[in-house]
Amino acid sequence: MSDASWAEGRREAALELERRLNERKAAESARAQAMIDAFLATAANEAVAPEPLAVQGYRGGRARTTLTGWYLKKDRSVALGTDGGFYVLRADLSLRERLRGYTPLPVPPPLIVGEGGGDGETIDMSAALERHRRR
Repeated sequence: MSDASWAEGRREAALELERRLNERKAAESARAQAMIDAFLATAANEAVAPEPLAVQGYRGGRARTTLTGWYLKKDRSVALGTDGGFYVLRADLSLRERLRGYTPLPVPPPLIVGEGGGDGETIDMSAALERHRRR
């Protein structure tokens, strides 16, 4: 086996592994989004009222957003917007953004909120949503 064919085989294996990982992440996001959609379908009657969402700066400070929703972690670093979007609410905020506001973009929702984060707090999406149901 030549070095070139070995390298090509490794490259193909890596691409296949990446493809499978992306498929798995997409399937997990679809399941999480289905949970979010089910929560939103009953939120008006069964959930606590949504609140204005704010972004926390990496180096301190906060910025308001135009979003309302529910914080999914106790540290308020991620949230579900009333629009059905999943938002990471940490950013490198400029002075202008702290004064005028910041508009985060939605990201694909995970099944495990906080997985891979540095703070150690993780929670299943279903449990995170359940926290916001009226008792």
